[in-house]
Amino acid sequence: LLMALTIKPMHPLFVAEVTDLDLREPLSPEIQVQIQDLIDQHGILIFRDQNISDEQQVAFSQYFGEIEMANNKHNITKQENRRLSNMFADISNLNKNNEFHAKESRQRIFNLGNRIWHSDSAFRPNPARYSLLSAREIPSKGGDTQYADMHTPYEQLSPKMKELIADLRCEHSLMYSRTRLGMDQFTDQEKEDFKPVIQPLVRTHPATKRKSLFLASHAGRIVDWPITEAKLLLEELTEIATQREYVYTHQWKRYDLVMWDNRRTMHRATRFEDTKETRDMRRTTLAGDPA
Repeated sequence: LLMALTIKPMHPLFVAEVTDLDLREPLSPEIQVQIQDLIDQHGILIFRDQNISDEQQVAFSQYFGEIEMANNKHNITKQENRRLSNMFADISNLNKNNEFHAKESRQRIFNLGNRIWHSDSAFRPNPARYSLLSAREIPSKGGDTQYADMHTPYEQLSPKMKELIADLRCEHSLMYSRTRLGMDQFTDQEKEDFKPVIQPLVRTHPATKRKSLFLASHAGRIVDWPITEAKLLLEELTEIATQREYVYTHQWKRYDLVMWDNRRTMHRATRFEDTKETRDMRRTTLAGDPA
C-alpha cells in the first residue's frame, strides 16, 4: 500500500508542511514522486525535526537534481577559508574557525546581502532550481526567513503592465545586490567573476506552466533601457510582489529543513544579533536550467 504524505498548508497561496517523514532514511521512488508533485504545487515544503548530517542532507537533495557547487566565482570567500564542503552554501555567521565574522569584515557585509529580497543563484547563467536549507543552530530571536510567491503578483498585474514586461530581459550580478548595501570595492578578479548574466523578467514554470516574475536584488539593469527607468521599474515590481498577502514568514525551529523552488519565489533573511548569537544554516542548492 502506498503511503500518502500528510501535508498542512501554511499560506493561502503557497507553502506546505510535510509531516511524518524522516529525511535521514532513503526515499522510495513513490515518495520521491510525491515530494516532486508537492514542491511543484506548493513551491515551498517544510520538514520539521530533521536532525540530519551534511551527508544525509546531500543524499536527500540529490533525489531532486544535481547539486550546484559553491565556488569563488559566486562568493568572496576563498576556497581555503570555507567552513563547509563545496556541496554547501554556508548561510551562517561563522568563519572557518566557527567564530563570528567580525563586524567590519568583508565576509559579514557580503553575507548581509541575504537580507534583501533575492532568488538564489539568479546571477548564474543557470539560476538555481531548488534550495534546501537546514537549521543546525538558530538564534534566540530574529533570523527568520521571509518568502514571497512570484506567481500570484504576476497574475494580478494589469494587462498593460504584463504587455510592457513580457519580453524584457535583466542583467543579474552579485555586484548589483552588494552595491545596494554600500559595497563598492571589488577586485578585478571579482569583477570578472561577477560579470552580469541575462535573465528574463517573466518566466514560465516548466511543471505548472504558470508565469511568474523573476526578480532579485541581483537584477540591476534591463537590457536596452536607461538605467534610471530600469531601476524604477524593478523597484515598483518588487514592491508589488512583496506585499504582505504574498509573503510567508518562516520562524525557524532547530532542525527544520525548508525546500523551496527558486523559479517561483523570492526570499530574504531577517535581522538578528549576528555578532553575538550563532545562526548555523546549511544550504544545498540544485542547479536549474537556463531561464
